[in-house]
Amino acid sequence: MAVSKNHCIVVLVTAANQSEAAAIGRTLVEERLAACANLVGPIRSIYRWRDAVEDAAEYLLLIKTRAGLFEAVQQRVKQLHSYEVAEIVALDIQKGAAPYLDWVLQSTAGSPAAPRKR
Repeated sequence: MAVSKNHCIVVLVTAANQSEAAAIGRTLVEERLAACANLVGPIRSIYRWRDAVEDAAEYLLLIKTRAGLFEAVQQRVKQLHSYEVAEIVALDIQKGAAPYLDWVLQSTAGSPAAPRKR
């Protein structure tokens, strides 16, 4: 089943530190690519990278947006992120409080602002 471009999603992004996570979240909200970005952390991530098991502190961003903006969100995160391979994973919101989901859609409506130089 195809997902509507106006369907709400949550995008998960991990970042190296709190300031990087905050910069990514703030930029996405300022540019109307996201309605909200929650920073969670520090979290502990255990993962395989270049054939070694890594164990690192990171911050997790929970980014609420519309499905139709995923590609733009992904591109902007890649521009702002320090990782060679950033985690950028979208999850569909199957159900939620209607007023909240309406707010997400309203907050991301219209043309995103032009990216600011950093």
